Amino acid sequence: MNMKTKTELLGMGVKELEDYMESIGEPKYRGRQVHKWIYKKAVSSFYDMSDISRDLRNKLDDCAHISIPRVLKQRASIDGTRKFLMELEDKKRIESVVIPHHENKNTRYTLCLSTQVGCPVGCAFCATGNSGFQRNLEAYEITGQFLASQRELQKRLKSNESELITNVVYMGMGEPMFNYDQVIESIYILNDPKGVNIGQRHITISTAGDVKGINRLARDNLQVVLAISLHACTNELRDTLIPLNRKYPLEELIKAVKQYISLTNRRVTFEYLLLDGVNNSKKDAEMLTKLVKPLLANINLIPYNEIDGLEFKQPSPQQVQQFYQYLLDAGVGVTLRGEKGADIEAACGQLRAEYKNNR
Repeated sequence: MNMKTKTELLGMGVKELEDYMESIGEPKYRGRQVHKWIYKKAVSSFYDMSDISRDLRNKLDDCAHISIPRVLKQRASIDGTRKFLMELEDKKRIESVVIPHHENKNTRYTLCLSTQVGCPVGCAFCATGNSGFQRNLEAYEITGQFLASQRELQKRLKSNESELITNVVYMGMGEPMFNYDQVIESIYILNDPKGVNIGQRHITISTAGDVKGINRLARDNLQVVLAISLHACTNELRDTLIPLNRKYPLEELIKAVKQYISLTNRRVTFEYLLLDGVNNSKKDAEMLTKLVKPLLANINLIPYNEIDGLEFKQPSPQQVQQFYQYLLDAGVGVTLRGEKGADIEAACGQLRAEYKNNR
């Protein structure tokens, strides 16, 4: 049977898998068995499902498939961060990153998920945006990244721990709000207590400032964290750094954020990338304070991770500390993100669909 005519089981919940099993003449409980193999054990081959009969394995292999992406390559950072290059069914490639919470061997991880192949936003400082856009990911492909990452992590760490990944951030390749429906569907799949069981409050959606998406998220009233890539406090500079600002200028963005906070009573995170000589002056810190302090929000400062072929540079550690200290002294909620994975091009803004030796 052609792969296109086979039924995709990845992305189905327990009830859907039960119904599917009934539709092919099997008892409902077989759906529960397959569900466990997919979401608890990240198994994509029916022949590895040891508690179902050989006949049923053959039958399922003929009519269905489980499209967990294939990990083509991985790179490990000295800090424990790992970057996975994955291949989808149509041979498109994406990258996902797992970031350790601590340095000890029993640490848990945050997974940075991609939502698109490439990215259409085209931020000036970002490798992904400069590599072009190919297509949106389906919800099952986003979910598949989680399962592939969990499986690969277990293998590399020689661990049977089923909850190595406890947090998910939609901050990989792509603009999540441009693929809103599939992103939300994938969140419900990952949140399912019978499956992966990631709590919504452990999930972050990051946007470059898509007001339409922010408004939709406010109405949907999920318990996820909303993060906004701000990076500039004037429209003139933000137009240059983030082309989406020309469609949704700062005034509209902040209005949407205020409405989001009002409707959800949830704190918003503003991501602020520190670019040497571009947005890291004392005046920039003053403008950032004025913009964010009145809101139920905090700032996540990120020293820029330099990218070959782009002109932006990382400020010195002293400059980063000065900027951070100014915000702190001004009474703004601020954190300074520690650099993770820069040595393997897995840090913020460095993801692209291929490694250098494939370009």
